[in-house]
Amino acid sequence: MPLVQILTYVALAIAFIAMLAKALKYFTAPQHLRWELYPVPHEKGRAEYGGSYLEELDWWSKPRRPDLFNEIKEMMQEIFLLKGVYHHNRKVWRFSLPFHLGLYLCIGWLVMLLVGAILELAGIAISASADLLGVLVHYLTVIFGYAGLILSGLGALGLLQWRMSDTNQRPYNAPAEYLNLFVFVAVAAVTLIGQLTADPGFVALRGYTASLASFSRAALPGTLLTVEIVMVSLLIMYIPLTRMSHFVAKYFLYHSVRWNDQPNERGSKLEQSLMKLLQQNVEWKAPHIQTGSRWSEVVKEMKHE
Repeated sequence: MPLVQILTYVALAIAFIAMLAKALKYFTAPQHLRWELYPVPHEKGRAEYGGSYLEELDWWSKPRRPDLFNEIKEMMQEIFLLKGVYHHNRKVWRFSLPFHLGLYLCIGWLVMLLVGAILELAGIAISASADLLGVLVHYLTVIFGYAGLILSGLGALGLLQWRMSDTNQRPYNAPAEYLNLFVFVAVAAVTLIGQLTADPGFVALRGYTASLASFSRAALPGTLLTVEIVMVSLLIMYIPLTRMSHFVAKYFLYHSVRWNDQPNERGSKLEQSLMKLLQQNVEWKAPHIQTGSRWSEVVKEMKHE
């Protein structure tokens, strides 16, 4: 089996393990201090003006009616339109939106390559002149691939230019921020050049994907495409190991911190979790809180003050 193929398997395995480890880390983390800022989109009939169930008299005795549809709608606006960035930093949004949309399309491109590879292994042709299914997969692969690479490359280039030129932002930039964006620009550029010159219909790349799916020996599709495969494989492995994998944390940030308005009712899992945390020892530098005490003791002292 060629080393390139082994590299791709290793990269995919590391990426999967790293993302799973991060998700488990966030899922099993202690109860976070909640923002408790309104509006919360799942407040049925109240989200528009920032209300909450606490407006009701004897709210603890009344059933809550969460609005799942409105919550999903808010999530989709944040994921696909970057609503928060649009409202708070329009200059960044102009580059961040195409960058993220390009990444979503690139994910779709990789999925369509895999779908096309499986269909070809099953004997279904994928081309512009094939049957309906083969034509659909062919054009979706081409559209997702080129649109995703162009948008993500231009977006990364714009974000890189913004970080380098904005004097207010520059002090907050770590070297990794420049490196990450440069890597995206380089991978997008090499992949576009490789596909346009050597494999415009993604036929060779689909064949390589088929070899991965069937665990068979791959026929390397030329030097330029081999370099492309190596770079894309390394990028897939690299993203979950850096802060660029914030998409894993975003779900927990919104549902466990920003939108979490679950009441702390007696006997609930939330109460049990908080009581366990209150038994931890205090490690505090300031003299007004006694280091070594339990948090439950500190809370009790503050309550009596």
